[in-house]
Amino acid sequence: MRHHLSAEQAATYRRDGFLSPLPAFSAAEAAGFLAGLERLEATDGGKLSFASNQKPHILHPWLADLVRRPEILDPVESVLGPDLLLWGAGFFAKNPHDGKIVSWHQDSTYWGLSEPEIVTAWIAFTPSTPLSGCMRVIPGTHTADQVPHRDTHAENNLLSRGQEIAVEVNEADAVDITLQPGQMSLHHVRLFHGSGMNQAPHRRIGFALRYIPTRIRQTAGHADSATLVRGTDRFSNFIPEPRPASENDAACHEFHAAMIDRTTNILYRGAAQRPETRTTM
Repeated sequence: MRHHLSAEQAATYRRDGFLSPLPAFSAAEAAGFLAGLERLEATDGGKLSFASNQKPHILHPWLADLVRRPEILDPVESVLGPDLLLWGAGFFAKNPHDGKIVSWHQDSTYWGLSEPEIVTAWIAFTPSTPLSGCMRVIPGTHTADQVPHRDTHAENNLLSRGQEIAVEVNEADAVDITLQPGQMSLHHVRLFHGSGMNQAPHRRIGFALRYIPTRIRQTAGHADSATLVRGTDRFSNFIPEPRPASENDAACHEFHAAMIDRTTNILYRGAAQRPETRTTM
């Protein structure tokens, strides 16, 4: 079964910079994936570390399978074309009333990628609603160029540097991206978006997957890696990422540890603070 976008859906994405909701997997599968994440958190001290939450598909076979699912890749292909790399992946988790937010930002700010034809698939593992602090977007702002941002390094901010847009954002234009477990949204790398605190009695957890066409390259001056998930890579702009054969795949853990150093150098170049990059087995 194919899951490509209709012409109308693709046009809506190009006009607004996002599309939601789309089916990714069933609610029952979402519950199983949530249980898998919670097992990972338990082995990592109750919360994924910065390192463990960077490209976890390199370490865990069930996530390596998830990021290649046609229900996710088909809609992305409708926007980006048939040759696709997964450049980044990570969880955004808010516990009930923990005060965590995501400030208004553009994803492209510190990524160093050569062009803005980049799509994030944001997949809900739990209900993502206005009460639980769902993502909010400003439609049409993806047509703007890269705008200035300032780093806050605020402890309650889930972003890498606590970065926030340094120009006025008209929140009256914001749209809530409401998702049920197993549903996903797509959004453009330049779209203004953020999210508020979780006031619900349950966790709000999303898995963000960053897909790029194979022609894109890293411009930050550091070697970078990506996973070919569909089609052919005729450019070889990224170090190919291995696929784990098991949870304890030593070669993948070694590759991941080296990747963390490269990723940190890219995301935190010029930053006043850098994260602890501890990895766990």
